[in-house]
Amino acid sequence: MAVEVITREDLNQFRTLLLKEMNEIINSKTEFSKKWLKASEVRELLNISESTLQNLRIHGTLSHTKIGATVYYSTQEIEELLEQNKVNAYASPFK
Repeated sequence: MAVEVITREDLNQFRTLLLKEMNEIINSKTEFSKKWLKASEVRELLNISESTLQNLRIHGTLSHTKIGATVYYSTQEIEELLEQNKVNAYASPFK
């Protein structure tokens, strides 16, 4: 069994590379790969119940397209709805 020595410089290079990759992941915008999502996919994505999604649909908060018995939702509209309802964080006076 070969013994490999890891130096501080090796660890620093690894740390720099790891931090760079983590920043790229965090700063990259998450985009949906599909243009239309089925109701089950929307419920899973937003972590909401079937009745909550139905209420969003009935009240006109989230429009939909129905083909046969399948209901589809636009990913663009979901993103816009999330942006419109975003609540900005307040700076804490206790820091």
